[in-house]
Order: sequence, then structure tokens, then C-alpha cells
Amino acid sequence: MTDKLRIVVPIHSLDPGGVERVALGLASRWVGAGHEVTTVLGRSGCNHLASAPPLNYWQVPSRIPTASWETPWMIYCLYSYLVEHSADVVFLPGNTYAVVGAAMKLLLGDHAPSMALKVSNALHRPDMPAPMRAAYGLWLRAQGRLFDRMVALSEPMSREIRDTTRVEACRVEVISNPILSRARLRTLAKHKPRTASVWGTRYLTAGRLVPQKNHALLLRAFARSARPSDTLTIAGEGQQRAAIVQWAGELGISDRVRLVGHVASIDPLMAEADVFVLSSNYEGLPGVVVEALAAGLPVLSTDCCVSMNCLVENDRTGLLVPTGDERAFAEGLERIRDLAGDAQRARAVASRYEVEGAAHRYLDMMAQLRRERESLRRRRLGLSAWATHSPWQRSL
Repeated sequence: MTDKLRIVVPIHSLDPGGVERVALGLASRWVGAGHEVTTVLGRSGCNHLASAPPLNYWQVPSRIPTASWETPWMIYCLYSYLVEHSADVVFLPGNTYAVVGAAMKLLLGDHAPSMALKVSNALHRPDMPAPMRAAYGLWLRAQGRLFDRMVALSEPMSREIRDTTRVEACRVEVISNPILSRARLRTLAKHKPRTASVWGTRYLTAGRLVPQKNHALLLRAFARSARPSDTLTIAGEGQQRAAIVQWAGELGISDRVRLVGHVASIDPLMAEADVFVLSSNYEGLPGVVVEALAAGLPVLSTDCCVSMNCLVENDRTGLLVPTGDERAFAEGLERIRDLAGDAQRARAVASRYEVEGAAHRYLDMMAQLRRERESLRRRRLGLSAWATHSPWQRSL
């Protein structure tokens, strides 16, 4: 075997969310380390093709839009690639790609490459109705049997994975979410910590405009607690954009809420902000919070995942409030105005999530998966050599 790994990464599109941005960043590092990486792309038509990293992209051309059925299309694309090409490992960059990996296991059987799933979102979902939650639990246990490795973003998440999927501990790797390069950490460290102002606080949030992020709660809390000179900037795009505009109008805060859409880099917005806020119902380990900490911003967040206490230290680098609690979030918006924050401590926490170290950890894990697969192949060959074979005969 050569030391070069053949890694395949499925990506729905180059209109990326946080999961896809992290995956593309890792892929770039793996290519730089001399490995063969192919990004199997569901669709290329997007607004951010020019800013995509220079990787080997492979796709099945389609004359019709596939966004509304992207998961079945991704299954077809990845299957088409794996039938024609060899791979050592398929890296599934987030929870939404688990069904794609499961389909490969079913379609390819023993010919499926090793698969590693990065768990990018919370597995405990109290927001689901009871019947759906029960079905989801069965699906999680299936994942524990299907995938060769499951990657947790923190030790608390590792325990959550083992509890919900019942996977063996030896098949769970803990690798910090690779959010920031060392160069970007140095750049963000140049941001000067803000000083509390009686004139107004500039709040910033970022993320897809989808129900998971609970922008409705954020807007209601802001309307309850904001002073006339306070402002809220929302970065991101998604299906709820029109609803957010409507909610802001109904709450009478349209003049203080700014929607800037998708941004190539959030750094300029963080340089202008006083506080970063996150109102999500659930997350895996929110990368945007890591970015805010690296910039030295105090963070107000819902306690939206088991990893939040690893990120935000109450009354030191920010504040945590219960998920779905509008009153607590509104009070948090008021309290954090006067929290100077410990920018040095915040940046020390953010430094745990740098890309370079995580990329090497992933490569070590993938090399181990290849060794395990080769060992299994040799054992099967050894067993088959001892098997008794008789000629196949056909009666006439």
C-alpha cells in the first residue's frame, strides 16, 4: 500500500453552510499534505463558485434543478463515482450526509469503502414529537452499526454519541471542530475588545435563516430589551428570510435590524460588533461561536448543545441561557451589555479549534481505517484458502 490516501467527500453544493465550509477546508489541507481528495458535488450552480477552494470536483451533469431533492441526487452521484473509482475512505461531513453513507453501505455491500461520519449536530432532539423522536433513535442506532468511525467534536458529544447510537467506544474519535486556520486566528486576535457604551450596543448573529436557529425568539427578545440606539445584524441566507423581515416589521424594530445575506467572510462584521448572539434550538458545536471568541467578542447563546459549556464560560467569556426561553434571552441581551469579557481567555478557547491539527488527526484516523480494512481483507482471504470447493455441475 502507498502512504497516499484516496479520500472522497460528498458535498451537496458550493453554497455552503458551516458543515460544508469545514469539509472544504479540511479537504484543502489533505490535498496539501499529498493525498488524493475528490469532492463529489451534487450541483455546481451557485453564487459562490468563484470563491470555492481549488479542489478536484466531480459531478454528474444534470439539466434539471436538483436542489429540492438533493439527498437522493447526492446518493446517485456518490454511487456513480464509487462504482467507477476506488477510494480508501468516504468522509461524511455532517449529520445530513448520514443517509447518503447508509445508502452506499446498502448499495455496495462489502465493496463500500470505509466511512467516517462527523457528527455536526445535536443527537438529543427534545424539539421532535415523541413518535418522530422514537424513530430518530432507531435511525441513530442504525448509524452506530453502519459507520466505521463516528467523529465527535468534544468529549461531552462523544458521550452523547455512545449513549444514543450504542456504538463501541473504540469507534468514536474526538476531534475538535476545525474552524480556524492559524493565520486567521492571528488576524482575528488583532480585533480590539470593545468597551461598554451607554449610546448603543451592536449585536451580531450569523447562520442559515432556518427554524433551527430560532430567529423568531431572537427578534422578540431584542424587541423586549433593546434600547433605541441598539442594533442587530443578521448574516446568512435561507428559507425564513421573508418571515424574518415580516417579524421585524410587526415588532416595530425594522429600522434597527439589518439583514446582510450570505457573506464570504464574517470577519469585517465581527470587527464592527460589540456582542455575538446565538438563539439556536440545537447545534453540534457552533463554529460561528468559535469565530466570535477568536475575535474577542462576548457571546450570548442558548445552551443549545452538550458542547456549549466547553465554549462559553458564564460571566467570563459570555452568557448561556436555556433554549427557547425568550425572557431569559432578553435578560441576557441586557446583562451582556455590561460584560467586559475576557478576550484573552476567549481566544485561548478558540485556539483549540484550529484546522491544521485537526486535519492531521483526521488523516491518522483514515490511515487506521485503511489498515483495519486491509487486515479484514487478509483474514477473509485466509479463511477462503481453507474452504473446500467442489466444481459446479449442472444436471442435464
